[in-house]
Amino acid sequence: MTDLLAARHPVVMGILNVTPDSFSDGGRYADVDAAVAHARQMIADGADLVDIGGESTRPGSARIDAATELARVLPVIRELAAAGVSMSIDTTRATVAAAALEAGVSVVNDVSGGLADPDMARVVSDAGCPWILMHWRGHSRRMGELAVYDDVVKEVCAELSERVDAAVAAGVARDRLILDPGLGFAKKAEHNWRLSAHLDAVVALGLPVLVGASRKSYLGRLLSGPDGTPRPPAERDAATAATSLLAVAAGAWGVRVHEVRDTVDAIRVWQTVEACR
Repeated sequence: MTDLLAARHPVVMGILNVTPDSFSDGGRYADVDAAVAHARQMIADGADLVDIGGESTRPGSARIDAATELARVLPVIRELAAAGVSMSIDTTRATVAAAALEAGVSVVNDVSGGLADPDMARVVSDAGCPWILMHWRGHSRRMGELAVYDDVVKEVCAELSERVDAAVAAGVARDRLILDPGLGFAKKAEHNWRLSAHLDAVVALGLPVLVGASRKSYLGRLLSGPDGTPRPPAERDAATAATSLLAVAAGAWGVRVHEVRDTVDAIRVWQTVEACR
């Protein structure tokens, strides 16, 4: 994973939700065999690592307990580790992160930025692994009420900087940290668009930046039909690829997507054009 942190090429993270209720693909990969097959396909399509999540963080979702989360993710992690697949664990719980690291993942992707579980910093510090700190203001049930900003770009940057300082103070090496502006998390559509337009401000914080816009509702609303019905999640992949490419062009270290091949293809086109300048 050290090579990925230092990668000069954009890193593509493939999303694998082993949940019954994720907003886009809930239930599709709850079976271990289906999850493993999909992860293998994402790697074949060009993903650099697979991000495995056992708890939905869609707006309004209810929390599950740690035992349920572990029962969902560990069998998949063990199978993929045996196959040599690079993985991250998408969790806000230190106990889940620790078990996943022991089972074979190499990165902790914490959508709470360390706020949900004070023990997460210790787990990450002990493991010496990369830690993705996402901008977060509260659990899914409270997201809507927390989407209040005077200047979303300045506030997200300031709050991410606070999380970096807290992580370093807790013993995590700064060069192990990756930042995520948290598109869709306590953000309205206009906040997501403004952050995308000013991603350079997040990049300027001096750490690798991961962007996850994949299939999110603000893309669906942008692509609404004549009757105002948002386009369904599975039909937002072209918009996802466009958003991901714009992020890469703005300096993002990596992108997190459901459908890997389209994004990888788009990045290759961009890289080829850039190489000719």
